[in-house]
Amino acid sequence: MRYYIIAGEASGDLHGSNLIKELQLLDSMANVRCWGGDKMQATGATLVKHYKHLAFMGFAEVLKNLRTIFKNLDYCKKDIAAYKPDALILIDYPGFNLRIAKWAKQQGLKVIYYISPQIWAWKESRVKLIKKCVDKMLVILPFEKGFYKKWNYEVEYVGHPLVQVIDEFKEEYFNDASIYISASFPNKGINLIALLPGSRKQEILKKLPLMLAVAKHYPQYHFVVAKAPGLDESFYNQLLAPYKNVSSVVNKTYQLLSLAKAALVTSGTATLETALFNVPEVICYKASTISYHIAKRLIKIKYICLVNLIMDKEVVKELIQNNLTVENIKAELDKILFDTAKKQQLQKDYTELKALLSKGGNASANAAKSIYRYLA
Repeated sequence: MRYYIIAGEASGDLHGSNLIKELQLLDSMANVRCWGGDKMQATGATLVKHYKHLAFMGFAEVLKNLRTIFKNLDYCKKDIAAYKPDALILIDYPGFNLRIAKWAKQQGLKVIYYISPQIWAWKESRVKLIKKCVDKMLVILPFEKGFYKKWNYEVEYVGHPLVQVIDEFKEEYFNDASIYISASFPNKGINLIALLPGSRKQEILKKLPLMLAVAKHYPQYHFVVAKAPGLDESFYNQLLAPYKNVSSVVNKTYQLLSLAKAALVTSGTATLETALFNVPEVICYKASTISYHIAKRLIKIKYICLVNLIMDKEVVKELIQNNLTVENIKAELDKILFDTAKKQQLQKDYTELKALLSKGGNASANAAKSIYRYLA
């Protein structure tokens, strides 16, 4: 069968690649064309456009790049029409993918959504569009099934794909991680603090300087920035240069998290990855002033961090916008490094979180089986 898959971010590339591998196990004749990244391309799929040319963060940035976005939409529609897939599989990335879904449904294509857009956070009315345009919705967060049920729309919970990804990584690469980190940072011991500032230039410039400024207060620790693979070395060099106890890695985030004592993490999938590695974390989020104020009016959820949303309580501290200061970051970092009771509670909550996300089993395999059965 012919599959056309669209992912617009690094996390979508990861989950898309694992979905493709599982589809290939079920369908020996699988032919995949995709929008995604290196991981999806590595499966043998034909990569049409890389996500690094698609990612725009925040409302203001989207407005500035509207012409590019519309050009990409037109190009995508023409490419899908020429390819004539048996199924269009969309992975998150709602601003782009929901427009494609609407068009695809009009063309008579079968539309499958894997990893629901976070419409429970804002633009809940998008459910109406999803019900019209999406033939099958596969969700990865436990509370999403109940959310859609409110709208009289049946979805399938397949489990969260990160559980399997991280378990497999721990099993296969933990020893290599130790060797890699110690070789990269000699004489630093294992007192590492991970900095995960995101993958887009705009968000990194907002948050990373504040994260780095904390390093001078912890000379006994070594801070390690997980760099986005798509960005130039020179971009990071300017930011990291003033600090003696700061280094960086690229494409080694999981190796870093397997040894980190704590982490400063921007919002998104990285917050969940950090928790599944049992690393105490502080959430650091800051957008442009315009984007933040628009979001504040529209977003209806209590938390921005997936860990807190899934657990429905504040498991990890969120420092948002004006609350993201060097002083506040230091205060919260002190708690997760030195407060024994805080650390014990965090580990207890992390254990409960993993149990919740593991209920569905292997999400990628479940999703692939569901898609294959549906098409067959």
